[in-house]
Amino acid sequence: MAMKVTFLVGLLLLSIHLLNASSDTAPFNRSSFPDDFVFGASSAAYQYEGEAFEGGKGPSIWDTFTHKFPGKILNGSNGDVADNFYHLYKDDVKLMKFIGLDAFRFSISWPRILPRGKLSGGINKEGVAFYNNLINELISNGIKPFVTIYHWDTPKTLEEEYRSFLSPLIVDDYLDFVELCFKEFGDRVKYWITMNEPYIFINGGYDGGSLAPGRCSAWLSNNCPAGNSATEPYIVGHHMLLCHAAAVKLYREKYQATQKGEIGITLVSHWMVPYSSSKLDILATQRALDFMYGWFIHPLIYGDYPQSMRKLVKHRLPRFTPDQSNIIKGSIDFLGLNYYTAKYAANVAFQNSINISSSKDALVNLTSERNGKPIGDPTGVSTYFVYPKGLRDLLDYTKKNYNNPPIYVTENGIADANIGTVVQGTKDPQRVDFYRRHLLAVQEAI
Repeated sequence: MAMKVTFLVGLLLLSIHLLNASSDTAPFNRSSFPDDFVFGASSAAYQYEGEAFEGGKGPSIWDTFTHKFPGKILNGSNGDVADNFYHLYKDDVKLMKFIGLDAFRFSISWPRILPRGKLSGGINKEGVAFYNNLINELISNGIKPFVTIYHWDTPKTLEEEYRSFLSPLIVDDYLDFVELCFKEFGDRVKYWITMNEPYIFINGGYDGGSLAPGRCSAWLSNNCPAGNSATEPYIVGHHMLLCHAAAVKLYREKYQATQKGEIGITLVSHWMVPYSSSKLDILATQRALDFMYGWFIHPLIYGDYPQSMRKLVKHRLPRFTPDQSNIIKGSIDFLGLNYYTAKYAANVAFQNSINISSSKDALVNLTSERNGKPIGDPTGVSTYFVYPKGLRDLLDYTKKNYNNPPIYVTENGIADANIGTVVQGTKDPQRVDFYRRHLLAVQEAI
């Protein structure tokens, strides 16, 4: 069976001459892909909306985090104004149409429509109106809305009341938020994404403390107010999967038949390459995939975590009840997949029994270099290197191991250093070549 793959990225230039990276490259454009292939762009509410404390919106954990710990974000940046999309969305949609996008993925800010996190705290009609207007503007310009329901901006009130995703109480409040979205927007939205990249949210927010809510073990950092890097990541991941499954069950039972949409989740993974040809490094490569990717996709397809996680994490890894396992298993109509880079994976011989963290449990050392040579061309992020083959390999791996789900590549892109002027910035051959090579990888996987 062929793989169905479509492409949504942070920024995608579609004109034919831009996709031709050089004169010796064969022509490569929309006609190189199936007629139903979707080209689009992705975004996230906190990163681009702005209007963080206006329009009736309540505070999120990111509003608190960036103001309390400005040193954890480059240049002390925050989302108070961001790209000011809240006010400029019509101009941006015009640009999307001009570029030729088929789709736009955006997220709904939970505290913008439920300022206190719960239905009992009241619905912000201004927030609901903003998303209705945005959806209508997209559709009137021939652009399909792909909606991410949760992209990390948990209402501050829920974090303060019961530590949000550390508590099973989050499932009911999340489900109320989800149902509000289905009711208000589902007549026009046909592509729903329950969660974005739970792995990154957990790894940064509950293991290393670099992302909101900034929790980690004291031995890892004295700049984390609280946390336990050995246990909290797995508790949060467990509750996120239960939230996802509950949302899909609700949609399928109550809304899908009439609204005729699809629902899935967006996961992220590096591609993993063995550091050497040794059996130990080959096994480590599989564990690395299990702990970054399998952690979430394995339960979605098979109803439980990968066996390697069960073996290594032991009692710290929560267990699903039989009913929970049945609800989670098969709970995607499609998979959103984010890919940026690849890593070499090398075996780690011994497990630390004192300073434990989820990021060390796989007994793998991930590196971007082997014998002094990087895995690919450098980017503006010191740990990310260009490795298009990894996208093809990840798509093939998913097809082979996880029942060949329909896939939307919901994020893929390259960062570079800040460029002085707009004119200089438009001369962007590295990014053009990056997208050309990754689109070729997708084309090969179809």
